[in-house]
Amino acid sequence: MYSCDQCGKRYSSQSGLYHHRNIHTSMYKCTECGKCCQSSSALARHRRSHSGEKPFECTVCSKRFTQSGHLVRHSRIHSGDKPYKCHLCDKSFSDSGDLTKHMRVHTGDKPYKCSLCNKSFSESSHLQTHKRHVHTNRRPYQCPFCGKMFKTNSKVKCHVRIHTDTKPHSCRHCSDRFMWSRQLKRHLLVSHNEGTWLVCNICQKKFVTSDDLNVHMRRHNGVKPYVCSDCPKCFFTSTALKSHQLVHSDIRNFGCILCNKSFLRKHSVVKHFKTCASKLGFSDMLML
Repeated sequence: MYSCDQCGKRYSSQSGLYHHRNIHTSMYKCTECGKCCQSSSALARHRRSHSGEKPFECTVCSKRFTQSGHLVRHSRIHSGDKPYKCHLCDKSFSDSGDLTKHMRVHTGDKPYKCSLCNKSFSESSHLQTHKRHVHTNRRPYQCPFCGKMFKTNSKVKCHVRIHTDTKPHSCRHCSDRFMWSRQLKRHLLVSHNEGTWLVCNICQKKFVTSDDLNVHMRRHNGVKPYVCSDCPKCFFTSTALKSHQLVHSDIRNFGCILCNKSFLRKHSVVKHFKTCASKLGFSDMLML
């Protein structure tokens, strides 16, 4: 593997690394975001992302694109054409980039390396998500209903379902609907015997999603990839890390409506509320 000494990205050939390095040394730089392009035409295409110009239109659905290549890839959605075939299995793809990502399933290659903890990823998007979730506390996206902040826009969209009671995932066999895709997947497995359980090869425990199985396997292997930035403690999941980091924070988001006492965690205020309501003679509120 040939690795870039500036960003750590790896390539299987020296020529691939050579072409990649042009990005770092390019004279064609966007004045709005600082991105470097390899040619003036590439820079012109990139600038359309800022101007909003989309000169290429799909003749089937009228969707517009900034680049002709994007239109070509989009057109395969309508035609069903998948010209990029994996030579190791039967899978085919409509985009060469998707085939490249798929091949890493067979090779185990993880070319994107985190500069903070050295953890490697098979896709750049996974690396960016890892950095946001693990190494930063920046939360630029806000829920319009409760004001809660999130690290990604997709997280906000999922969270809003709690307020709107939206259940976009429907069962094809019955009338049941679900808020989350994993709930539907579990329902199909349990109620309709559709799908395949993911089984731990050590203890035979069954899981619905690969994420759940991966977290479970960490407990067998003792791998704790989530490290607290304020102390040496490590955790199996990002959720456990977030819960722990409240110890280092002075922010208490959960308050008792009876005595105004505040708490770090939700379960703490729930436990306190039961005691507080009994002491103040509001035991009937516990029945609500």
